[in-house]
Amino acid sequence: MLAMNYRGPYRVRADQKPEPRIEHPNDAIVRVTRACICGSDLHLYHGLVPDTRVGTTFGHEFTGVVEEVGPSVQNLQPGDRVLVPFNVFCGSCYFCSKELYGNCHETNPQATAVGGIYGYSHTAGGYDGGQAEYVRVPLADVGPTVIPTDMDLDDAVMLTDAFPTGYQAAEMGQIREGDTVVVFGAGPVGLFAAKSAWLLGAGRVIVVDHVEYRLEFARRFAQCETLDFRTVRDMAEHIKKMTDGLGADVCIDAVGCEAAGSALHSLTGVKLKLQGGAAIVLHWCINSVRKGGVVSIVGVYGPTFNAIPIGNAVNKGLTLRMNQASVKRHLPRLIEHIQAGRVKPSEVITHHIPLHEVSDAYHIFSSKLDQCIKPVLVPPRVRLN
Repeated sequence: MLAMNYRGPYRVRADQKPEPRIEHPNDAIVRVTRACICGSDLHLYHGLVPDTRVGTTFGHEFTGVVEEVGPSVQNLQPGDRVLVPFNVFCGSCYFCSKELYGNCHETNPQATAVGGIYGYSHTAGGYDGGQAEYVRVPLADVGPTVIPTDMDLDDAVMLTDAFPTGYQAAEMGQIREGDTVVVFGAGPVGLFAAKSAWLLGAGRVIVVDHVEYRLEFARRFAQCETLDFRTVRDMAEHIKKMTDGLGADVCIDAVGCEAAGSALHSLTGVKLKLQGGAAIVLHWCINSVRKGGVVSIVGVYGPTFNAIPIGNAVNKGLTLRMNQASVKRHLPRLIEHIQAGRVKPSEVITHHIPLHEVSDAYHIFSSKLDQCIKPVLVPPRVRLN
């Protein structure tokens, strides 16, 4: 089969790899119909995630058609159209019983750090991902969700990560009616966080980025205010001036470890890897939110040390909430929002790119070329309509 093949930092290509097979009675084999490139994949692509091994296939956002199921699978059958949450989870451990599917304790040997994730290095379990023609889906009775018959595949694939992660970012912000919410990052997750903030009752939403076409997209998609951080001398001071001197009620970090905005953080966190990423957005969030406010973190950081102003958070009495999104928990509500016409997730997709052009797709997305917001890889013989 054709699959994305990681050959080292900034080096990916489409190669022929063996088709996956049933390895456990509760496995399914899924023929992929859509596979996104996520901003988190770029951290792998840039060599920032530990134990990303040569030969790995990335891709934690994918939909497909069930081709084969193991003898223990009861909830799926061949021919089902499914969306597959990026979490690999058992559904029955201590954490899954609390619907913390992103923290499953049974699907990753490194479970003290993170649960299992498709295509996201051996730090997250070593599972091959969906940027391929076929993918093995373990624990198939609890992970995949059958796509409603009236739902477009481009909307469905956004439910595998980007939309639920953005929604959980807003939910963890504990937004109250009328709150001012500042979202750092105008990528797909930040866009969905901004959109979700309105759904949860925000009175004002501000998105911060530095790429003009992304800011323009945010204004159009999320009907929000925007701020180019390159025009700001001191972020906390500027946000306070915009909010009657108090600061935002909620700040959301939808950027993570490759944030621009500080030469020092980029040098120590990205170039020299002395900390687990460039943490400037965490500084901005902690310093820009009001006393007693909430900082919500969904941007990805490495598992090592980060230099952040924890003393400021303590003295301001902040609530810090963070996690990998537990996709399955959010799906009923998000499907309802889509079917009611409140959100059209596929609007963030700007590029459909054939799987065999995966190297170009990563370059376009990483370098922010051609006004790319969200690229979707399409395997051979899959029709767009």
